[in-house]
Amino acid sequence: MRKEAVMPGDLGSKRERQAALEGTAAKLVQAAADEFNQRGFFSTDSNRIARRAGFAPQTFYRWFSDKTDIFIAVYARWEQSEREAVHRLISKNVPDAELVELVLAYHRSHLLFRRALRQLAVEDAVVRAARAASRSRQIHQINVWAGDPKMDDGAIAAALLQIERLADALAEGEFADLGLSEHGARCALAQIIRHLRTGRLGADWA
Repeated sequence: MRKEAVMPGDLGSKRERQAALEGTAAKLVQAAADEFNQRGFFSTDSNRIARRAGFAPQTFYRWFSDKTDIFIAVYARWEQSEREAVHRLISKNVPDAELVELVLAYHRSHLLFRRALRQLAVEDAVVRAARAASRSRQIHQINVWAGDPKMDDGAIAAALLQIERLADALAEGEFADLGLSEHGARCALAQIIRHLRTGRLGADWA
């Protein structure tokens, strides 16, 4: 995110001004998230995002270079929100099924955003790099949650990719399209999550 320069003044004024500026960025990110979730990435633009946040269009470019830039900011916020929600449940030692429901809820509430993410991660090098960085952070966090011994990063990545694909398929209703129950997919998700929580992934895990 870009930050505008703080005008001269006392320390209190600088802090208040900086807080106001960060509030502007947060409002733009929230507006962008709403736009991406309701209209999709390709059916909105920076002017619409700015107006939705309550600002003039030029305000957008004081903080973000383009629509892809703010898309990545929305992605980072989504990742952090999901990570914090998962951490809260893990701290309470909830059953794996509750974690499955949480992951599915995040995917279902961001259907259009997730669709754009999948497409842009293939077509746009910047988004692809952002997604790789996000997955690297997830691998690190999973090892922190699991504790010692450290799991194989490649095995964790394989598990994460399975979780992503299954969660997206369930959120998109792909099992219903096949006339199948979601039960088997939910059980598979729970099993993968159980392996991750207990640190039982090794280099030969599949």
